[in-house]
Amino acid sequence: MFFKRKPGPGAGGAKYYQAKKVRGVDNDFVSAVIVAAGVGTRMDGVDKLMLPLGVDGRPALVYTLTAFERCDIINEIIVVARDMEQIAGLVNEYNITKVTLVVSGGADRSESVRLGLDAMNPRAGYVAIHDGARPLVTPALIRNTVLEAKRANAAIAALPITDTVKNVDNGTIRSTQPRTGLYAAQTPQAFDAGLIKAALQNAYDKQLTLTDDAEAVETLGIPVSIVIGDRRNIKLTYPEDVITIRGFIDDYVVNKRVDSAGIKHND
Repeated sequence: MFFKRKPGPGAGGAKYYQAKKVRGVDNDFVSAVIVAAGVGTRMDGVDKLMLPLGVDGRPALVYTLTAFERCDIINEIIVVARDMEQIAGLVNEYNITKVTLVVSGGADRSESVRLGLDAMNPRAGYVAIHDGARPLVTPALIRNTVLEAKRANAAIAALPITDTVKNVDNGTIRSTQPRTGLYAAQTPQAFDAGLIKAALQNAYDKQLTLTDDAEAVETLGIPVSIVIGDRRNIKLTYPEDVITIRGFIDDYVVNKRVDSAGIKHND
């Protein structure tokens, strides 16, 4: 399917994208785009995606790819990377058979995602976009997010915020934000393939700064559904996150909740 912009009712009305069937698109074919092209500036210069996490030295990105490999609803994986040869080597070493392409990343995350989308099989009706630096994602969370996207066209994993959030100006608290209705977004984020392509192109054309892929869809006025995420699905951002993630993996192994990287984790 593709999405064509149509005017809303009345002059200056809201605009939206309406799905239409396109020959060759298969709504049962789901691609995954794994974004692994970041620099990791807050990791003291360490390549976070290559960090060994388990006792067997398996790199973080391999955990991520293995989860998508073992998700039955995913048909292909596109990896967007800085070092394509390095990632291709990992894919071969760990026998990640669903990876069909490794493509070079762009200048920023949004561009990297667009490049990944361009590399998808044209049959793909839906796509799940995921940060390579979230190695503890499970096949169950991936599957649930994609299924919700198939129902609603757009869905993301997210968790209710539990911390108190303050609005701060120049080091001084100005107000306290009510937590009701506030969620912290995670990945995977899944979409009708035509919708997310059109939404990201729209954001690019308007030079919008996006904090995640769902925001591109939101700017079109299209609702995005929530799937309850996983508190263990944290992103490798700071050196302390490595300790936390390794602790989870060790716990899974000791308590026979699987990994390294047999995944599972009591889905």
